[in-house]
Amino acid sequence: MKFVARQPADGINVSKTHPLVEASTLVVGLSAIFVLITVALIFLVEIALYFVPAEKEAALFDGWLPDDVLSLAQSDERLIATQDIVDRLAMHWPESPYRFRVEVDDSDAANAMALPGGLIIVTTGLLDQVESENELAFVLGHELGHFKNRDHLRALGRGAVLSLFFAVTTGDDVAGIGINAADITLRGFSRRQESNADAFGLTLVNKEYGHVAESWRLFERWEIQDDSILRFASYLSTHPSADDRIADMKDLARGEGWRLDGAVAPLNWQQKENPATLR
Repeated sequence: MKFVARQPADGINVSKTHPLVEASTLVVGLSAIFVLITVALIFLVEIALYFVPAEKEAALFDGWLPDDVLSLAQSDERLIATQDIVDRLAMHWPESPYRFRVEVDDSDAANAMALPGGLIIVTTGLLDQVESENELAFVLGHELGHFKNRDHLRALGRGAVLSLFFAVTTGDDVAGIGINAADITLRGFSRRQESNADAFGLTLVNKEYGHVAESWRLFERWEIQDDSILRFASYLSTHPSADDRIADMKDLARGEGWRLDGAVAPLNWQQKENPATLR
């Protein structure tokens, strides 16, 4: 058989797939790989942080504050009163390895956060909504519950990886990145974690006041406000729905035999603004 040389067919090195389709496939594939790597990093960092002793964590983050928190002056009476409530609640958790520090963020969003090292952030938007010390005490007790179960480390791991992710994708200097409260609040605690934090917070409130009256009153008001979803979206996005948590807390209180009524303490700064609020 005689070999006959032939010229290769025209376009043999040209793909039959449209260039835009190939480019799209490449972008989607790389994005999927990048997302999977990010998710894996978040998981690994969260697992690793659980093995960091609480005492070491407290020392590492002593005095730390997220970059985007606009703190009130240390002499502000709202900050002083909130810190006092936290200190009193913490006395009922004597084995705590943390020295809790409160910062009030000058933000209209209603929110509260448990951050690494024993830092608790409360916004002025939340303080504007509470009507009694008992309401605020439960919110703060709930955040202490996250420290008790070390749920806040999950937030730290996610915040650190997300900060690194945005630094890489935007071309910022990785060495100069910081962890923002906005990053950390993207944590999505599980229903079990939130329920456990509620239970611990309610336990502290009962020990401090001898009852749990009005612990959930703030959430009851939010339920009946027509614009509650819009006004308090920041809080509801990081905490369970109000009706579910109210029902669970009432069931817990009844099961433990805790009093559902009792004297309600006014907030110091509200007393000065309106003496008629004394109850």
